[in-house]
Amino acid sequence: MKRVLLVVPAVLVVVACEDTQQPTMSVEPRTAARVAAAARSLSFTNTPLLRPDGNSEPEIAIAGNGTMAMVGLSLGLAADKQFGTSLWTGPFGATPTFQGIIDAALQQPGRVEFGGEDADVDFGSTGTLHLTTLIFLGNPTILTGQLGVSAITCRNAAASFSAAGCQSQIIDLTQSDRPWTTSDGSRVFISYHDAGSSTLIHLQRSDDDGFTWQRVRDPIVGQGRITGDATFNNDQGPVVADVFTHNVYDIYAAGEPSIQKGTTANFNNIFVSRSTDGGVTWTAALVFHAPLNTAENNVFPTLAVDPTNGKLHAAWSDAHTVFYATSSDQGVSWSPALAVNGAPATTAVFPWIAARNGVVDLVYYGTTASSKDDPTAVWNVFLAQTTNDGATFHQSLVSNTPNHVGVICTQGTGCRRGTRNLLDLFKVAIDPGSGRAAVIYTDDTVTQTGSGAPLPQVVLAQQQ
Repeated sequence: MKRVLLVVPAVLVVVACEDTQQPTMSVEPRTAARVAAAARSLSFTNTPLLRPDGNSEPEIAIAGNGTMAMVGLSLGLAADKQFGTSLWTGPFGATPTFQGIIDAALQQPGRVEFGGEDADVDFGSTGTLHLTTLIFLGNPTILTGQLGVSAITCRNAAASFSAAGCQSQIIDLTQSDRPWTTSDGSRVFISYHDAGSSTLIHLQRSDDDGFTWQRVRDPIVGQGRITGDATFNNDQGPVVADVFTHNVYDIYAAGEPSIQKGTTANFNNIFVSRSTDGGVTWTAALVFHAPLNTAENNVFPTLAVDPTNGKLHAAWSDAHTVFYATSSDQGVSWSPALAVNGAPATTAVFPWIAARNGVVDLVYYGTTASSKDDPTAVWNVFLAQTTNDGATFHQSLVSNTPNHVGVICTQGTGCRRGTRNLLDLFKVAIDPGSGRAAVIYTDDTVTQTGSGAPLPQVVLAQQQ
């Protein structure tokens, strides 16, 4: 999500034929949470991945052989101000190795360039590591600039990572925001927002494992009422490729046409668009509809596909409750929304989801406070697991100490200083070999800056 680097006052980021099938409406009332907090509780080891610059908004992917790749946004708080995207790799169950700033080589003559505005990571079934980062390209005085999207491709990274085996390129030089990446074999996708003149979702596809790219179609435009709901009016979650059906999906929260468009970010609808032809055409389905001005985007809606059966699993937060829905027919219809979190996670935000072999792991930041805006709220990381498509969830504590105290703001660049140290998301992934979860999250209680302010760090939690 586009943002000002609030932690560094000196640096400010200035910031085919369409299928018109009507979406399936899934607007049933939200059902009560079915959460068991004590039964079958999972246990985790927690390893802080400390860096002198600090890191936040971490993401993780795990290859088929258990190799993990993790990224975090370096906050540039040390003397050398290493703005960029930190990368760690290593086998599941071990402490990973820091590999450096992965987008440091993306420099152009006459520009000042900083990576680490946003990032995403994907491990392809080919063993190739795919990364995308949001790059700030400024003039030498950093008074003006633009946001571009990178594509970084590292061959054989699952076997043995080497930065020398990575190709880095900027694939969009216009104003952009919040890129995501996913793959199905050698076909790779990167989606991102147009942050200059609209919030349309741009999509690029590579058919050679991430080395060359071509623009394909927007998952929103040309779908009748969906266009009215979502152009200039959406928060996009991840683009997700399915190795089972070879479909590609995109999830987003959107507002009401002619009422909210361009006026408020309280997006009350959750949509999933599906493409069966590699992003050439799209069909959208409504997953959930809430009353006007109910914000279901705290922050990103999230989507996962189980690679063993093609089932889709979606989650989102209304700033109090994390909701879950599933689809067994490739996103055409969706189950009623289920409230997942329960005490002690009375309030929950920042959901993320992973699925494999019938197991669904859903993580979130949770607190006993009644509001995310409570300045005394004590936050922890939780994982809720279902093995029966949401009929029951078992909630476990992931963090071994609280990871934040105070307000968690979900308003992007509109947040007050200190309320957005965790930035906008964290992630969970499932190790294909063991079926165990790895969660990477932000903790701003671990270290401090020289002035005594919180210095956020990322923490890797691995299921025992």
